[in-house]
Amino acid sequence: MEQPFKETPVAKMCRLILLPALLLAAGSAFAEMKIAVVNVQRAIGECDEAKAMIAKLESDLAPDQTTVKNLGASITQLQEKFNKDGDVMSDPEKRKLQKEIEDKQIEYQFQVNKLQKTVNERQQDILQQMAPKLDAVLKDIIAKEQYDLVIHRQNVLYVDAKYDITAQVTEKLNQKK
Repeated sequence: MEQPFKETPVAKMCRLILLPALLLAAGSAFAEMKIAVVNVQRAIGECDEAKAMIAKLESDLAPDQTTVKNLGASITQLQEKFNKDGDVMSDPEKRKLQKEIEDKQIEYQFQVNKLQKTVNERQQDILQQMAPKLDAVLKDIIAKEQYDLVIHRQNVLYVDAKYDITAQVTEKLNQKK
């Protein structure tokens, strides 16, 4: 039967001395790297072209939003009527009002889902339209500034503002009409 490896005092001392030295060497290698962080969604969302697309989207969807808002108000009004007058209503009247509330709730949920699906699809369209421009801008900035590593902001817990190039990307997107 083999004996497990037993660390000698010399080996332990070497490990304690070499490990920090290796970490320092690795740290200096990272110190030489030029790193940047970019928030792609914010860069796109803040550029003029995407703002115009978003404004058009909001304008196009205003009637649907009004429909949803009106349905919600109607449901609230019917529920308040049921709570206020329910005690003096006959059973058939109560059932009719409850059915009307349920029907409006179903319609409301359908309209909300439809609106949300449309918003998601249009947002994806905007991102797809802006992606080639964003890619070109990022390539230009990376080449000009000679970055070794560019990380998406959502993948970083903390970053000093001096490493964030989002505003620079947005500015270049605005210039690239």
